[in-house]
Amino acid sequence: MTARLNGAQPYALGLFRIVVGLLFACHGAVALFGVLGGVDGKGGTAATGAWPNWYAAVIELVGGTLVLLGLGTRIAAFISSGAMAYAYFKVHQPQGLWPIENSGEGAAMYCWAMFLLIFTGSGAFGLDRLLAKRTSTQEQRSPGQTPVAA
Repeated sequence: MTARLNGAQPYALGLFRIVVGLLFACHGAVALFGVLGGVDGKGGTAATGAWPNWYAAVIELVGGTLVLLGLGTRIAAFISSGAMAYAYFKVHQPQGLWPIENSGEGAAMYCWAMFLLIFTGSGAFGLDRLLAKRTSTQEQRSPGQTPVAA
């Protein structure tokens, strides 16, 4: 049983990355474009350039999209995790010690989910793996072999 689960690990990790990235990107889209109800439930957006809301929304949208695609996953997850740590400690934590008290569960969960992806990478289904395969295939060609140009 353990061997079977270990064999499925990259696929489970890939699905985890896709779901976390999609949900994280949705948070950014809500604040930047007012979709899915917007920040106020009436289609409102974060004011352009407003600290920290607008910048957090940009990080959420771009970072979430990169994580979703599995492109630059570790770097995007690092920046996203840091943004959520900032959100938790500067916005939520001053209002109460525990996340359940200060409505910081989302920030804490995203922070730790992105932190995990820093160390695990994209898993299966990521563009990182596709690009790595292409690069390794090109490196394996011997210098004597040159591709035929049309």
